Amino acid sequence: MNETIELLNSHRSIRKFKGERLGQATIEELVRAGQAAATSSFLQACTVIQVEDPDKRAQLAECAGGQAYVADAAAFLVFCADMKRHQLCCEMHHAEMQSGFTEQFITATADCALFAQNVAIAAESLGLGIVYIGGLRNRIDRVAELLKLPDLVYPVFGLCLGYPDQDPEVKPRLPLDVVLKKDGYDDSGDLERIRAYDDNVREYYRTRTGGNKEMSWSEQISGMLIKEARPHMLAFLQRQGFLKR
Repeated sequence: MNETIELLNSHRSIRKFKGERLGQATIEELVRAGQAAATSSFLQACTVIQVEDPDKRAQLAECAGGQAYVADAAAFLVFCADMKRHQLCCEMHHAEMQSGFTEQFITATADCALFAQNVAIAAESLGLGIVYIGGLRNRIDRVAELLKLPDLVYPVFGLCLGYPDQDPEVKPRLPLDVVLKKDGYDDSGDLERIRAYDDNVREYYRTRTGGNKEMSWSEQISGMLIKEARPHMLAFLQRQGFLKR
């Protein structure tokens, strides 16, 4: 196993950071690494907002459900799917942009995720810890207001970065046979594989919490998916100019 694959396999979400600051040069280096990610049709449809203002950080932490590390991490970045600059390109060439297509939403969101994962891997290669913050979408209207986001831009997630002040275990992933299929989708053996994986996840939580939590993966997922999943998102995205056709 080479060093890159070893780094990828050692990923943990870090939610407790040391007080050590992160230099601007490092942040810019990480964002440049993000720019090097694959991008659909060369759209480059991701904008990163570095949030430094303590008050804004505190309000974003509140929007994300009170996740204190949003305010406390050495750096906090918000990754936005952005088709606004593409509208500008059309205007530069006196062309009318055809916006609002679902495909544009998908490609911009995918660009954003690829960009962010490059940033995350680059950060971990420097000994930094990271955690993604999807909770910004809990109050996405307020996040958009705080960050002054125009039409054709939406915040996909945030990313906390800093020097780790904890050393959690690597969370076990699904068995390879569940996620790697050959020549078509065959889930005939997945039920038993997931049951075996559930035992691993229970042991992970039991160890991590000193016996205070015992939950399987399937229990966690079923508990999540019987609830509404941010139903406000569709209306917000449509107001921003996405998912109209």
